[in-house]
Amino acid sequence: MVEKPKSIDTKRTLFHPILMHFAARFSKKTYGEFASDYRVLVETNMKCHEYFETDAVSVISDPYCETSAFGAKMIYETEGVPHCVEKVVRSGEDIKTLKTPEVYNCERTLNRIKGVEYYRKLVKPEVDVIGWVEGPLAEACDLMGVTEMLMLLATDEELTKILLDKCLITGKAFAKAQVENGANIIGVGDAICSQISAEMYRKFIFNRHKELIDYIHTLGAKVKLHICGNIKHLVPDLKSLKPDIVDVDWMVEMDELYAVFGEKIIRCGNIDPVSVIERLSAGEVYKITKELIKKEEGRPFILSGGCEITVNTPKENLLAMKRAIKDSGK
Repeated sequence: MVEKPKSIDTKRTLFHPILMHFAARFSKKTYGEFASDYRVLVETNMKCHEYFETDAVSVISDPYCETSAFGAKMIYETEGVPHCVEKVVRSGEDIKTLKTPEVYNCERTLNRIKGVEYYRKLVKPEVDVIGWVEGPLAEACDLMGVTEMLMLLATDEELTKILLDKCLITGKAFAKAQVENGANIIGVGDAICSQISAEMYRKFIFNRHKELIDYIHTLGAKVKLHICGNIKHLVPDLKSLKPDIVDVDWMVEMDELYAVFGEKIIRCGNIDPVSVIERLSAGEVYKITKELIKKEEGRPFILSGGCEITVNTPKENLLAMKRAIKDSGK
């Protein structure tokens, strides 16, 4: 196993922007190249890491990595998110016969594992390497389609549980492989959870999230839970999951989450990536960032956008965010 950092530095303001299409464009690569080749993903992110002085690097690329391992045929768009040719799951029988993939034997999951390994050869030991897995509901939606999966949640409890459990098994195996190759944090992306009720979340997702998070902790890694959108109705349950980091989107107040999470869960965010980071001037971004850092003084906090940094974000605006950290003495 590769030597990994054991803890997250909360004594200073860390800078963890989510960089995907932005990183590709910054290095004059296409999104298709970025998503399909771990060397492009890592090298473009490393260029951003050095230029913007970020404190973490990540292998996140698109939602369909595990979906491909389940058998989906992929189309790589030049400047768009990769997508599946057709749905893997189209019926209840498909759910029952769906086979759990071997993550080391599938092209796209192996590509991400190699990305983690490559990062560890390039970054300093104190830099966080963030692996990434799809949460069970997100992966089920990727396999079946969002509308179809949400209908299944409402109409067939047995089939829902079968599909979610198969997604959970794969998520655990994929997380383990990335930790084995050097990831010290595993991001768990389950954005669709912001679109279901708290009752539905508790019925189908909470225990599966808990099992995945607890398992990653037994591997010696930290967990970064990413549910973009409005998660206010899920906050009490998210606290009980005990993730190490929770990504916070712009429509959720950081103070509200601190009141619930306290010191034990690090909030990561939450500047609006479109209306602020992309569209305002560097001076305005600097001012907003500086105000957020000041408000968060003395609290465990990681600076980031509320979600992915958009491809058209001016580089000066990311530099302004980093400069605000430095000028705050953090």
